[in-house]
Amino acid sequence: MKTAKRIIVAIDSFKGCLTSKEANQAASTGILQSTPDAKVTAIPVSDGGEGWLEAFQSALDGTLVDVVVRDPLMRPIMAQYLTRDDTAVIEIAKASGLTLLTPEERNPMVATSYGTGQLVVDAVRRGCKHLIVGLGGSATSDCGIGMLRAIIDKFSKNGVWDDVRSFDGIHFTIATDVTNPLCGENGAAHVFAPQKGATGEMTASLEARARLFAEKSALHFGYDRQHMPGAGAAGGLGYAFLQYLNADCRSGIDLLLEAICFNKLLEDADMVITGEGAADRQTLMGKLPFGILQRAKTRHVPVVLIAGRVSDRQQLLDAGFAQVECINPRALSTEEAVKPETATRNIANTVRLLC
Repeated sequence: MKTAKRIIVAIDSFKGCLTSKEANQAASTGILQSTPDAKVTAIPVSDGGEGWLEAFQSALDGTLVDVVVRDPLMRPIMAQYLTRDDTAVIEIAKASGLTLLTPEERNPMVATSYGTGQLVVDAVRRGCKHLIVGLGGSATSDCGIGMLRAIIDKFSKNGVWDDVRSFDGIHFTIATDVTNPLCGENGAAHVFAPQKGATGEMTASLEARARLFAEKSALHFGYDRQHMPGAGAAGGLGYAFLQYLNADCRSGIDLLLEAICFNKLLEDADMVITGEGAADRQTLMGKLPFGILQRAKTRHVPVVLIAGRVSDRQQLLDAGFAQVECINPRALSTEEAVKPETATRNIANTVRLLC
């Protein structure tokens, strides 16, 4: 008797269009239309940015905690983080995300990471000893100063960092696919601030501010972590975690795949379908589909990559993807392609033909 095909679906969010869960559902529909007896395992995934909290909730089945925090413009909003036992999972975009602002409100000169600090504070006050923080999708470029201020406001008696003792014994892990340093032409300001609304003049000011903060911090601590991979993530929030909170920096997708025991799932799999909004040579620089590919290759499980836009197809195939497919017809306009109902239909149709 023929064994039913076992397929893992693990697609990243199509930013501004579909969540990981929605993209997975669309792909699963396509698979079952083509192969009704297939055994489909759908896994919500994220590399530390959008969907990080939902992905870990699916993996860990923890408890969501609601907290009133300040958004990037210091307005009160409700945000969430996840707890299980003494571990907390935080997605910084829930409090300090770019999607919390309208395009007209985006201004990294004033946007603050204070709300992220409030999530950290709440988790520590609840007794969490290990905090896993997904860095991605931030509206800020404040080097984490806002986050540190929120911690000082709650735990310092004299308003200085050295008074913060409640964080002794707390272990932080930051998750990001960004390896940029804090400063320089590849740093937080020059690479990411323009995406958050910064003009050329603003970018220069943010760079100067970051350099000064790093210099002062290095003098205070006697060590300097501004050049560590990930320091430039989330507008320099990575640097604040590394320099002030002695965080470890890990690949977001590796952390998540470990949490869901992905290697175990691969043992019985015949195929993996992954994807993202746009696939190109940058996909091979530690992005989510590449992390999935690396693990699947060790088990000799073929990986199919789908995306809303595909460039550098041959490089992707040479890296090991079994197939690389664009879900959108050539004549389809971008405006139409990014509509959720269109993307859902095109993912299902593409996967149906692949299976």
